[in-house]
Amino acid sequence: MTSLNYKHLHYFWMVAKTGSIARASEQLHLTPQTISGQLSLFEEIQGEALFRKSGRNLELTEAGRLVFSYAEDIFALGQELEEVFHHRPTARTVQLRVGVSDALPKTLAYRLLEPALKLPQTLRINCREGKLEILLADLATHKLDVVMSDSPMPTSANVRGYSHQLGECGISFFATRALLEQYPKPFPQNLEAAPFLLPGEDAAQRARLLHWFDDHGLHPRIAGEFDDSALMSAFGQAGAGIFAAPTVVADMVMRQYDVQLLGQTEEIREQFYAISVQRKLTHPAVLAITRAARSDLFAMEEE
Repeated sequence: MTSLNYKHLHYFWMVAKTGSIARASEQLHLTPQTISGQLSLFEEIQGEALFRKSGRNLELTEAGRLVFSYAEDIFALGQELEEVFHHRPTARTVQLRVGVSDALPKTLAYRLLEPALKLPQTLRINCREGKLEILLADLATHKLDVVMSDSPMPTSANVRGYSHQLGECGISFFATRALLEQYPKPFPQNLEAAPFLLPGEDAAQRARLLHWFDDHGLHPRIAGEFDDSALMSAFGQAGAGIFAAPTVVADMVMRQYDVQLLGQTEEIREQFYAISVQRKLTHPAVLAITRAARSDLFAMEEE
């Protein structure tokens, strides 16, 4: 059996990460012809095409995605080994590559990820934020270990993955003290005609809020719409409008943004998920996140 040529694997890895031979050649300080020739030889040895053309770029084939997932682990270990020689850490580093949907409140994202920071192993966390569909594409190509979201993986997604529910809770409404004093009626009547900051269309909370307003005959004035939950909270902190967040992080929201609690409801329930390519979770940091969410964070909310 032919031994794996790690130089070929490294060239392949760089092309996969950059998306083109030209960009990989710039980073490796080699000619595109050299990389192209070595890549062709690598594919010939493997017996399968690892890339296919997509416009001016290259995208991974199914076989290429498999090889890339192993290459990511191999070169991450190589980087870790370098750090061992330079810094001599006392324990092996666990790498966690996590995607956070931009619709997920950042206060909740931190609470969900916090248990991973308490692992006995040294943790190196790479956290990316973005649209769920983009994060799922990175998950499929093994650029991420897990995606945290306020909704399960869409049935329309062209990605093979599994949604692991972490828990659910009601929602709370917040406003600055000055804004709260302008709408003194009991909740939820104090939302009538009040300026409200609405989550963007990608947020699962949006449709539930709008239906709840209709059910209660409420007509808040939509003062803004936000794809990013942190930006929405910042506007709420500045007094631009009332905003909502999961009740499970209500205390944290009030401290962080210096806002008051306007009211709470259990009629709107929000669910939260860890999405992975494995049916059974095995990553130690992801296991710590899911166990703590189910046994601690959301268990307290259900009591």
